[in-house]
Amino acid sequence: MPRIIGVDIPANKRIEFAIQYICGIGPAIAKEILEKTKIDPDTRAAKLTDEQISAITTLIQDNYIVEG
Repeated sequence: MPRIIGVDIPANKRIEFAIQYICGIGPAIAKEILEKTKIDPDTRAAKLTDEQISAITTLIQDNYIVEG
């Protein structure tokens, strides 16, 4: 189960929906994050590389207010 900003996101869901489990990220912001990081929204969360997880984490920490 991938962990982004201290939140375990569901591994079997598409990343577009999985990152919405982080409080403060809805559908519009999720699409924006994936566009900026150039990650395919259809990718399953379990298939993300460490670099992709790092890119998502850095982008969220620098640009958005979320839980934690």
